[in-house]
Amino acid sequence: MTQQEKEQIYREYNKKVFCYFRGKGLNEDDAEDLCASVFVKFYGSAENFDSNKASPSTLIYRISHNSLIDFYRTKKQHSELDEEISYNDETLDNILTEETLTELGQALMRLEDRERALIVLVYYDNKSLKDAAAILRMSYSNSKIVMKKALAELKDFLT
Repeated sequence: MTQQEKEQIYREYNKKVFCYFRGKGLNEDDAEDLCASVFVKFYGSAENFDSNKASPSTLIYRISHNSLIDFYRTKKQHSELDEEISYNDETLDNILTEETLTELGQALMRLEDRERALIVLVYYDNKSLKDAAAILRMSYSNSKIVMKKALAELKDFLT
């Protein structure tokens, strides 16, 4: 990746990443620090990135999301994020490309019916995991296991 390409990606996504962190409740200083960290990690892993599979925004979003999790983990924040916040992420909608959505749709079709239904209820219909479990007539603890398995399978299908 050339220096010019790196600068173009930084100009295009820096503000989006910063707004993502601010939207997740970080103060301006922490958001700036994490934003810089995201681009350092992105440039470090850009050599392994296959632009034929997805756009740079996909990798930038994943790094941003993981950096936010690490930030809260290291800060030892004991307050739990509201379930609505964790599932409603408008930034993700803005970053995903049509190509990525097509691949995601194909991957969803490869899941079992119950797994696919749970994913659709939670991520598309904005139901809480408890509500989705009740709709599908399964226990909440079982729904967590099914969700974890389904997300792992989706990850495998998409990588």
